[in-house]
Amino acid sequence: MATSNAETPKKKAAPKKKGRLIRRVIRLIWVSFLLVLVLVPLYVYSVRVDFMGLYGKLPSLRSLENPQNENDLSSELYFADGVLMGRYFRENRSQVSFDELSPNLVNALVATEDIRFYDHSGIDLKATLRAVKGVLTMNPDGGGSTLSQQLAKNLFRTRTDLHDGSLTSVPGLGLGIIKTKEWIVSVILERSYTKEEILSMYLNTVDFGSNAFGIKVAAQTFFNKTPTDLNVEEAAVLVGLLKAPTRYSPVNSPEVALNRRNTVMQQMVKYNFLTQQGYDSLRQLPITLDYKVESHNQGPATYFRSEAKKELMRWCKANNYDLFEDGLRIYTTIDSRMQAYAEQAVQEHMSVLTKIFEEHWEGKNPWIDEDGNEVEDFIENKIKTSAYYKFLVKEYGEQKDSIEAKLNKPKKMRVFAWDYAQQRTSYIDTVMSSYDSVAYYNRFLHAGFMAVNPYTGQIQAWVGGVDHRYFKYDHVNQGKRQPGSTFKPFVYTKAIEDGYNPCYKVKDEPVTFFLADGESYTPQNTSLVFTGQEMTLRQAMARSVNSITAYMIQKVGIGNVVDLAKRMGIESRLDAVPSLALGVSNVNVFEMVGAYSTFVNSGTYTRPYFIERIEDKRGNILERFTPVKREALSEETAYTMLYMLRGGTEETGGTAMSIARELRNENEIGGKTGTTQNYSDGWFMGVTKDIVAGTWVGGNDIRTHFSTIEYGQGARMALPIYNLFMQKVFADEALLKAKDMGKGPFTKPNGYGIELDCSKYSITNTPADSTQNSADSTILNFGLDDLDGK
Repeated sequence: MATSNAETPKKKAAPKKKGRLIRRVIRLIWVSFLLVLVLVPLYVYSVRVDFMGLYGKLPSLRSLENPQNENDLSSELYFADGVLMGRYFRENRSQVSFDELSPNLVNALVATEDIRFYDHSGIDLKATLRAVKGVLTMNPDGGGSTLSQQLAKNLFRTRTDLHDGSLTSVPGLGLGIIKTKEWIVSVILERSYTKEEILSMYLNTVDFGSNAFGIKVAAQTFFNKTPTDLNVEEAAVLVGLLKAPTRYSPVNSPEVALNRRNTVMQQMVKYNFLTQQGYDSLRQLPITLDYKVESHNQGPATYFRSEAKKELMRWCKANNYDLFEDGLRIYTTIDSRMQAYAEQAVQEHMSVLTKIFEEHWEGKNPWIDEDGNEVEDFIENKIKTSAYYKFLVKEYGEQKDSIEAKLNKPKKMRVFAWDYAQQRTSYIDTVMSSYDSVAYYNRFLHAGFMAVNPYTGQIQAWVGGVDHRYFKYDHVNQGKRQPGSTFKPFVYTKAIEDGYNPCYKVKDEPVTFFLADGESYTPQNTSLVFTGQEMTLRQAMARSVNSITAYMIQKVGIGNVVDLAKRMGIESRLDAVPSLALGVSNVNVFEMVGAYSTFVNSGTYTRPYFIERIEDKRGNILERFTPVKREALSEETAYTMLYMLRGGTEETGGTAMSIARELRNENEIGGKTGTTQNYSDGWFMGVTKDIVAGTWVGGNDIRTHFSTIEYGQGARMALPIYNLFMQKVFADEALLKAKDMGKGPFTKPNGYGIELDCSKYSITNTPADSTQNSADSTILNFGLDDLDGK
């Protein structure tokens, strides 16, 4: 009995222990609840005020109260003479109100992006939990962002480095902080605006692709309609684009866009915005576009504006500005009149040259190898570099037959064309396959042109191609090609610097280089003939005789020529090989014009620049820009080289003799042509006392070119653009007066004693043979009488 009585209390202890556990759990739940109740608001508040810089700043209260005006400030780009050149904007749009939106558009948007839009206050808890569940289970079922949150992100760039804090870069924390910011801003927006205002603001800020930002421009771009007039299927196309504008583009991917459009309409059926019967009839309809892009491709200096944007973006990032929204005023060095003349010159000449090129290759393809044979698989290999081909590979993987079928399928398209009668670029509407399109576009020649003030370095005209709408690649700064004989002046400059004289005579005969690998190299003249004729350095450069240039680079040293070209502003890599004398290392128009300016600017290299100053939206100067300068040559060497360059327009057989007589009359003008070995590239560099300009012409691919030198030379391909440009400039008396420009002689250095005239005098001794110090005699201080008999 005693044992039994002792065990009874133990059995009663279990319920007491269980009760204590329940009380502890309840207590923990309450503590957790209270902590959440306190900590979550504290966390949100700390994000709101950016406590200790941990989270990054949110938009100011002022901008939150008036986001539309803040978001509308595009930056303006001005010519040097005060004319507006263009604008940089993130959203190429005009504002629309809710009343200007088609109900079809509103219904499609709500059904697809945020069905509980009218019920939540900026944050949709159900959608958020669904998104979190999708992340945890790795089975996403729709996003969690409301339209208000997406608007917050669009308006205030909550995901850019403008709002980074010290914690946002921590893996896992950054996204949470960003989402918190969007929640905060979206709630404020919901409190400040009606649902209708938020919808219209959202549609005014989103990107529809094709450089169409905002619904008004998108409706105009794709359908040539106002937002009010969009029908159900058109509205569904535009709403479908919001998920991925490139992937679902009805222009580039019509079938993918069609499927996406139908998915949007299915959502409209699901939420009773469209009947099943209506859907069944509409889904059968094709997408009918009236497509026209309004973009930075229009207006003056399109290539320049695109290249300037790259530099301005770097400046803005370094100085914490947004080029597209902060209302900057950018003043360039480009002159509106000279830019117009440059664009006209390119259009006029390239229309003529392209017609000749077409006739030259009539019935044949212009892509040929070194032996003159058509390049096999040229189009097949070119198309593999296109964005459309890469998209198809992602879409179909290893299904090569499907890819080929798409590439061979004819489709409507608008393509570039020349209007030969008007001597300007145009377009034609046609039907082509992707293969046809690539072949078509590779039959055109392209051009790059730049003019600069040689003393200040201010770029005054920049034409990067024939038509920015269809060819985005810039051939002034972006493109690099072999300069051919336009590189030869660097060889002769080194010779002059070392004491050789323009009147020094050399025979046109073979020059052989013995290479390190035991091979030898003997440059050929363009004519494939060595005349044995003795000629001056000035004559040799004017006539572009390869053998004499090779002789001189052998004398002065290849590495020394590389060093000199670098001093003069050539920034591209130059291979120290014998063929460097003939211009085999790729360079661009920008650096060549800068280098040639050194001759006119008394030996001082001034790196060309194109931004004069940047102001904020209130007109306060944020920065003034000055060019990089350095002494590259002596004044005497630079002036002597101007005499050498004048040989191209003055010496018998000079390659620049086709420069218009009206430009040469009462004027000192120098020039150098350049032609690559297979006629892929034609160059011309021209210098006067006030303007240095350069131009390149060729195919986008070096295998697309003329087959003979008749037209495939710099004098025919490139020089005419310079000719036309300078004629237009010198005919504009108001421009010349405003810029204090005109005809006349180059400025001679003080104390320069030589009046060079190689038709009367010549020098046959090398600097090493001369009994005089080369720095004091052969070039600098002898008068004409002293030169007689040397």
